[in-house]
Amino acid sequence: MAELIDRILSNLNNFAELGRQRAFELGNPYYYQVEEDGEYWRKEMPDGRIFLVLFEVKYDEAGHSVAIVDTYERLLN
Repeated sequence: MAELIDRILSNLNNFAELGRQRAFELGNPYYYQVEEDGEYWRKEMPDGRIFLVLFEVKYDEAGHSVAIVDTYERLLN
């Protein structure tokens, strides 16, 4: 059982990369946080540009996310 748990936990790092790949396949940016950025998030575009942004998730009446509105801070690369 411990072996199975170790194998599952070792694959958790792959989830972020799979999410990034899927976002790019759909032509969407990928958002992630880095501790040194504080309250800001990094927005990676499919073309490789990375921006520092603040963002807000907009929800509908049922509580489902419908949009992400980000505020550009600066280009990182």
